[in-house]
Amino acid sequence: MSVAPLRRRFLSWIFLGLSVLIISQSVAGAQQPSPPGLSGPPGPSEPPAVIRLSLNEAIALFIKQNLSVLITRYGIDYNKGQEITASLFPNPVAFIGTLSSYTQGLNLKNSGQLAMIVQQLFELAGKRGYRIESATFGTQSAEAAFEDAVRQLGFTVKDTYYRIQLAQRRLNLAEENRDRFARILDINTIRFKKGYIAEVDLIRIRLQMVDFQSQVIQSLQDAEMARGDLRQLLRLSPKTAMELTTEMDFRRIDPDINKLRVTAIDLRPDIRAKRFAQSQRESDLRLAKAYRVPDVTVGAGYEIQGAQGPDNPQQWVLNFGIPIPLFNRNQGGILQAEVAVQSAEADLNKTVNQVENEVEVAYRNLIQSRRLVEAFVGGILDDARSTLTIVERAYERGGATILDLLDAARTSRTIQQNYIEALFTYQHNLFQLESAVGQEIRS
Repeated sequence: MSVAPLRRRFLSWIFLGLSVLIISQSVAGAQQPSPPGLSGPPGPSEPPAVIRLSLNEAIALFIKQNLSVLITRYGIDYNKGQEITASLFPNPVAFIGTLSSYTQGLNLKNSGQLAMIVQQLFELAGKRGYRIESATFGTQSAEAAFEDAVRQLGFTVKDTYYRIQLAQRRLNLAEENRDRFARILDINTIRFKKGYIAEVDLIRIRLQMVDFQSQVIQSLQDAEMARGDLRQLLRLSPKTAMELTTEMDFRRIDPDINKLRVTAIDLRPDIRAKRFAQSQRESDLRLAKAYRVPDVTVGAGYEIQGAQGPDNPQQWVLNFGIPIPLFNRNQGGILQAEVAVQSAEADLNKTVNQVENEVEVAYRNLIQSRRLVEAFVGGILDDARSTLTIVERAYERGGATILDLLDAARTSRTIQQNYIEALFTYQHNLFQLESAVGQEIRS
């Protein structure tokens, strides 16, 4: 058989095999499910998830998922790595070398020498212990900084949680007033058609309806903005709907300012972080002074020589090395460490003074806002509601004018809005005092 037919047959078999392989791969690819979101028509969109959250549940979810908290928590692990590094001993150093004579007919082959030496640095004056102590204080400072981040951002979570409740209370009030005046508008439209009231009175009612409707829209916008802020703090999807279960109610708090001052100085995490930082700087100063003492390097080895000498065929090597502290005794490092200690002490005193003033201001704000809420609860709020009801009934009987009704509605709305604002301000000041003290206040 000639070469050409064999070549054509061989090429045809190769082509057939490649065709089968391509077809099989295509079938397998068609049978495999497509990655999500890459092929196929989109299915029906799922309804947004609804999550019910109390205030405590929101705080717990915040600590678990907030990215700023997670970043601060990584600082603790970083400092633990510093502790591991500080506790490690210096690595030994191994030397391998050769020596040979090249005179009198000698060379590396017949008079070579092989030396193997291992050296170890031994730190003196407690340097390793000071490094470990400094790194431990650094970890404790990072842990306190994490608690302080939770303290500060926790206040933001609580405040945002109640901003949603504030907007919801405003919305409920605006919808109540809108529905009330919608009913009044329907009645007076009929009265106007029968000629019982003037057109200007009907226009005034319509304008008041527009005002209430604008309040409804504004409250909806405020609530949605606050929900967006809370979802971001809790690291939730924008599609997640939240149902808040902790109501914005008045809970009378009468704390002892003297106990609050002591608690803040003892427990507030940013002060503890500054104290640990000061202790770390003091450890660094002790370490800097320890560097005045030079470290010792000890080496030991073994030498093997050739058969023709020049000395004993086998030798032991033992050496000691120590720097002579003639010029450098770490004078600059000691000075820098001393300045760092003074700076840390000043920073601590600054933070203590700041905390004392924060506690004082937050306490006074809480007391003043509590008095305002108690004034509303003491009867003003009920008087405003009952006044509007009385004037509305009198207007329906013809005993009051439309101006009297509108004035009573505005007064009632203003009083109720002021109460809602005062209640939110009281809660805000309570959270501010808790943040200033560094712990929850229950009495």
